[in-house]
Amino acid sequence: MNSSSHQETDIVVIGGGPGGSTVATLTAKFGHRVLLLEREEFPRYQIGESLLPSTVHGIGRLLGISDRLRAAGFTRKNGGTFRWGSNPEPWTFSFAISPRFAGPNSFAYQVERMKFDQILLDNARECGVDVREKCTVVDVLHDGERVSGVSYVDGEGRKHTVDAGFVVDASGNKTRTSKHVGERRYSEFFRNLALFGYFEGGRRLPPPNSGNILSAAFDDGWFWYIPLTETLTSVGAVVQRGAHEKVQGDPEQALRNLIDACPLIKDYLKDATRVTDGPYGELRVRKDYSYCNTEFWKPGMVLIGDAACFVDPVFSSGVHLATYSALLAARSLNSVKAGTVGEAEAMGEFERRYRREYGVFYEFLVSFYGMHVDEHSYFWKAKDITEHPLSEFEAFVELVGGAASGESQLLSPEATAENLVGGSRSLATAAGRLWEEPGALHGTAVVANAMTESARLQAAALLGVDGAESVPLFADGLIASADGTQWIRPDEY
Repeated sequence: MNSSSHQETDIVVIGGGPGGSTVATLTAKFGHRVLLLEREEFPRYQIGESLLPSTVHGIGRLLGISDRLRAAGFTRKNGGTFRWGSNPEPWTFSFAISPRFAGPNSFAYQVERMKFDQILLDNARECGVDVREKCTVVDVLHDGERVSGVSYVDGEGRKHTVDAGFVVDASGNKTRTSKHVGERRYSEFFRNLALFGYFEGGRRLPPPNSGNILSAAFDDGWFWYIPLTETLTSVGAVVQRGAHEKVQGDPEQALRNLIDACPLIKDYLKDATRVTDGPYGELRVRKDYSYCNTEFWKPGMVLIGDAACFVDPVFSSGVHLATYSALLAARSLNSVKAGTVGEAEAMGEFERRYRREYGVFYEFLVSFYGMHVDEHSYFWKAKDITEHPLSEFEAFVELVGGAASGESQLLSPEATAENLVGGSRSLATAAGRLWEEPGALHGTAVVANAMTESARLQAAALLGVDGAESVPLFADGLIASADGTQWIRPDEY
């Protein structure tokens, strides 16, 4: 191995996935020198193919890739369809929330990550990021207690060192560098195992939900069924801890047995054939994938995306958490570099917000996993609570859409954003009251947090704003600037 070079930069990003590309782009746009080191050569395979509207429209717009995403031909995802519970009929939710607010941003995409991640990485290059592929970070450098850079090996075996003001670990669940920031703690609840592959010729849901993710529960866990193209489908079985032995041995036979145990997925795949060559030809296994680091940052270094934490694939939160944490980290780095907020204060805001978002999904999903044992969802009792004159479904949609009052003045852009949030709080309060009823599926303040945050992010995307805030999320916290690029104190708003 030949020693090669030494350089200096403002920020080093480890990993070129959605989180790494996002934080690199948003800091480079702010004027910083950013070096991104990616171990593999793109395009490369990655799981996590079902996106949320907040990533497609919110983060996509901030990065300036909205037109490219539209042109890529990704499958449009209007919502999700679940066969979850003792009711044999699948039920569907829509991102449109309410017909009154259905607009151009009420959908997401199912993506082939090789194509999606390439778009983000190419965009980072075009925004001034120094992207270097086939470069493996082998060590994190320190100056006392502070992280001061990294050393890495390039594709030709040459070693390099880089001094940097900050290091961002966006290297995913297989990170080798997060050990420098706390330690990983695995969930005792989500000790699941996933076995997944790809099929050609699988059945589709009827329009307009043909692009929806289909999640189907069965005795030993649940399946995801993601239509990536008109013919290609990502299919995975998430098996609970007590049934892990069913994935032992031949993975081909194990997956077939699991499919046979889930009648809905078996029916959807009856005329399909498994892909056996190329990047989609391998059957893959993931286990113990739910975890959270004890710390998300230390002086000079921050963890984002899967390097910091991961919950569970059931609500497709992985890419959302990666890009959302990247946005939070970029705000913190931009603020510290600008000298407007101290490092501890800025990174503290990042960690509290990211840890809260992870916690919201975690606790909500713990309650949601109980869904397969309950026959009825009191979620649909919004009609009784609000005394709405329409059907239960319409009452629910109007409530979360902020239009339950029928006040036409609430349809202005400014009122839409506020009432999306207000409506979600109302529904969360209603769900909390239902928590005491036998068989209830939703409850606690976690539901309020999940619905309020989701509505806020979707409202920001719908209205084309950058998430400017007038009050802090935490009593002693910071708020986002009007353009969403850094933190400011509330008295500066």
